[in-house]
Amino acid sequence: MNFHMRILVAITGASGIIYGKRLVEALRASKQKVSVVISNGAKKVAKAEGAHLPAADYEEFDFSAPFASGSSAADAMIICPCSLKTLGEIANGVGNSLITRAAEVAMKERKKLVLVVRETPYSLIAIKNMELVTLSGAIVLPASPGFYHHPETISDLVDYIVGKTLDAAGIPNKLFKRWGK
Repeated sequence: MNFHMRILVAITGASGIIYGKRLVEALRASKQKVSVVISNGAKKVAKAEGAHLPAADYEEFDFSAPFASGSSAADAMIICPCSLKTLGEIANGVGNSLITRAAEVAMKERKKLVLVVRETPYSLIAIKNMELVTLSGAIVLPASPGFYHHPETISDLVDYIVGKTLDAAGIPNKLFKRWGK
């Protein structure tokens, strides 16, 4: 895509805050218009992981944010990492935060919604919730890095997931070595 997309990134309370932070860095470097919302759970996990969060543009319960309305939906929304709590709320239409409301808006407006789920193993409930959001048009992208690109550092593994996330959102990137190249 040659135009600059409006991207909403939500960082929720799953382990793997590093993925969300790197995603925001990569999106800003690609000149996309990026807005960030960080859940209270993400703030707690970041503290536990010793991770630094990017600055938030909106608070978790700011329903006056433009993305809470279909008339101002983002071109794409990425939740990275996506907690199973957030996945469950989205799958069951519980729009009780800006994150889950904006996800609901993305799905009803047929915009890209990418959920980078970071959990292992999955319960049957989580799998059913992934099925529900997939049937509703979202893309579930588990944070499961590949190894064919011969990663040497944690950053290489993170860039693989972030690159695949950008691919799913339709944003070109060169964050990892492609298969067969």
